[in-house]
Amino acid sequence: MFEQTFKNIDDILHKDAGCGSELDYVEQTSWVLFLKYLDDLEKDKATAAELSGKEYQSIIAPEYQWSTWAMPKKLKNGLFVEYELDYHKALTGDDLVDFVNIELFPYLKKFKASAESADTIEYKIGEIFSELKNRIQSGYNLREVINLIDQLRFRTHAEKHEMSHLYESKIQNMGNAGRNGGEYYTPRPLITTIVKVVAPKIGDRIFDGAVGSAGFLCEAFDYLRNGKSLTTNEAEILQKRTFYGKEKKSLAYIIGTMNMILHGIEAPNIVHTNTLAENIADIQEKDRYDVILANPPFGGKERAEVQQNFPIKTGETASLFMQHFIKILKAGGRAGIVIKNTFLSNTDNASISLRKLLLETCNLHTVLDLPGGTFTGAGVKTVVLFFEKGAPTQKVWFYQLNLDRNLGKTNPLNERDLADFVALQKTFADSENSWTLDVAAIDTATYDLSAKNPNKKEETALRAPQEILEEMRALDEESAEILNSILELI
Repeated sequence: MFEQTFKNIDDILHKDAGCGSELDYVEQTSWVLFLKYLDDLEKDKATAAELSGKEYQSIIAPEYQWSTWAMPKKLKNGLFVEYELDYHKALTGDDLVDFVNIELFPYLKKFKASAESADTIEYKIGEIFSELKNRIQSGYNLREVINLIDQLRFRTHAEKHEMSHLYESKIQNMGNAGRNGGEYYTPRPLITTIVKVVAPKIGDRIFDGAVGSAGFLCEAFDYLRNGKSLTTNEAEILQKRTFYGKEKKSLAYIIGTMNMILHGIEAPNIVHTNTLAENIADIQEKDRYDVILANPPFGGKERAEVQQNFPIKTGETASLFMQHFIKILKAGGRAGIVIKNTFLSNTDNASISLRKLLLETCNLHTVLDLPGGTFTGAGVKTVVLFFEKGAPTQKVWFYQLNLDRNLGKTNPLNERDLADFVALQKTFADSENSWTLDVAAIDTATYDLSAKNPNKKEETALRAPQEILEEMRALDEESAEILNSILELI
C-alpha cells in the first residue's frame, strides 16, 4: 500500500505547476509526511503517558495539529469506531494553501527559537520548516496529497521500517532528477558493506561531514540496533550521543534529517553548515569522533578563503574533506571513506602530500576498488579507503571488485557482489581479486597507491558504449564546473 501511495502522490505533484522534478516531489512529500509522522508519534507518546498515569503535553498547539487542519474527521454513518473526513471542516483550494503558507509554516518555524536545546525534536521541527517552503501551488492537489498520506501509519516497528525503506527508494530516484541529485545518494549495499567492515559499537561517536541523505548514519543506526536487545541507557546513547552530521545544501539537509527521523532517531544531530568552512587547526580533542563514514562530493571546487582552512592547499573538495576527516578522527578511530580512484595516483603536489599524510598518520589497511557504474549516472570510478588513526601504514590490502556484468540503473550493485570482499577482508587474504602492497616498497617521490592487481592477467577490456558516454558526460560536467569557478574569480 505504501509504495502505491507514493506513486499516486508523485502523479499528483507532476501535475502541479510548482513542482518540476523528482527533487521537488521528494521535498514536498517530505514535509507533509513529516507532519503525519509527528501526529502518530504524539499519539504514541500520549498513550504511553496515559498508561503510566502521567499527562502528556503536546508539542503542537491544537489548532495546528494534523487532526485539526489536515484531516478533521467525523463519525461515519453514526458508527462509533469508524471515522471519515469531515468535508465541512477540511480546508481545500486557496484556503488550504493560504493556511499552510501564512499560518502553519510561520508557526512551525518559531520552534527553532523556543526549543529548550538543539537536541530536541522541537528544535528540529523549527529547523526543517525554516529551510522548507511549500511549492504545491494548487490547494486541490495539496488536499489530495494530504488525503493519501493520512492513510499511512507509523505506529508499529514494521510500518516504520517499510516507510523508511520506501523513503530511501525515493531518495535514490533523485539521482536522475538533475540539480546534482546524485550527490545525495550512495548505493545502500555499498553503505551496508562499509559499515560492516568499520564495525561501529555502542558508545562510539559516529560522524559524516558530507551527510547528504544520511544513508551512512541510518545504516549505522540499523547495524547497532538490529538483532540486539538494548538497555534503556544504550537506547538513549543511540538516540542522543552517537550520530553526528553536517550538510551544506538545504534540500539534502532536510532530506537527511527526515530520513533519520523516519528511521527512528527523533532529534538527529545534523547541522546545516559547510564542514569545510571550519579551520582544522581549531579542532580540539573534545571535537573528535570514534568513527567516520562518508562519501564526500566528487569533483567539487571550493573558493580560496575555504582552502585557507587547510595546510594542504587544493580546490578539490574531496581532498579537503580527507584532511578534515584525518584531523577530526580520534586516535584509534576508524574510518570508511568513498573517494574517486584518482586519489590513489594523481601526481599534483596536493595529492602526493595528502597520500603521504594519510600513510604516515593512519593505518590505511584496506582499499576497495569499485567498478565503473557503481554510482548510477556517474562516469567516475571510485575506491573506498578504510583506515585507523594513530599508527603509520605498513601494508595495504587491496580488493578489486570484478563483476561479470556492467553496473547501471537496471543492474545495480547488490550485497552479494560484495560478500567475497567482506569475507576475505577479515584476514586480508590474497586471492585472484585481492593482494597486499608493502608500503616500504612504494616510491616516496609520488606515494603512488594505484590499484594494480598482480594476480590478474591483463585483458583488453571492451567498455560498453553506455559506460563511455556516461564518462564523457561526467567529464563535461567537471569541465563546466572548472570554467564556472574561473569565471567567479574573474
